[in-house]
Amino acid sequence: MLDTGDGERLEQFGKYVLRRPDPQIIWKKSSASEEWEKANAAFDGDWKIKDAPKAWDIEVLGLTVELRLTPFKHTGIFPEQEEQWRWLGGQVLSAKGQVNILNLFGYTGVASLVAAKAGARVTHVDGSKPTIAWAKINQEKSGLADKPIRWILEDAIKFVEREVRRGNKYDGIILDPPAFGHGPEGETWQFNKSLPRLMTACKQLLSENAKFVIINAYAVSSSALTLKNLLVDMNLGGQVEYGEHVIDGKLSTGIWGRWERMD
Repeated sequence: MLDTGDGERLEQFGKYVLRRPDPQIIWKKSSASEEWEKANAAFDGDWKIKDAPKAWDIEVLGLTVELRLTPFKHTGIFPEQEEQWRWLGGQVLSAKGQVNILNLFGYTGVASLVAAKAGARVTHVDGSKPTIAWAKINQEKSGLADKPIRWILEDAIKFVEREVRRGNKYDGIILDPPAFGHGPEGETWQFNKSLPRLMTACKQLLSENAKFVIINAYAVSSSALTLKNLLVDMNLGGQVEYGEHVIDGKLSTGIWGRWERMD
């Protein structure tokens, strides 16, 4: 994060500097306007590109991740989750034996790849076919094509409730639910209404020795306490932590909560 202010954020992703709007940024910019004008691309309803490609690669925790200038101003990665990815990798590495991980709303697959690289079997679920294709590209570019990742195009609630009926179990679950969205068959997702139902089903998927549950959320009206309370409601014992996703101490972008087995 290079600077924030006046409804915008200035960030560097690898070689390229991007300028994007963010309505929560109501304070003033710190850098001179000349620094902002150096951005390689700026988003204002669509991308205004000076000298940036439409796609490029960056290295993250030993992974190669393809970034793109998407129509919705995103790039394919949320770098503020790096601490969570490090924690996730540590959880998998410290496990005894094979670990089965479920990644719901898996997006472009960074968390799935972190877990797979650390030795987990991963089931990656997302409702967007293009996004799953993007995640597979990241898998190839990261040299992890031989790792056991199962890619599932499906509505998260439908998938989880079917897994419960099948009696399948997972040792860790990651959730990145949106504020609002649609599944591949038009299923509607609303954070406040849908997440409690999903969490109830997820509890039934946890194995006897399950290690963790992680939730990340963006663009929701809830605080991190909401995620903490949902995790406490699962009544799993262990430890629950929660907080904000913060970039370089300059911008809060989302919230997170996680449960960890302590015995």
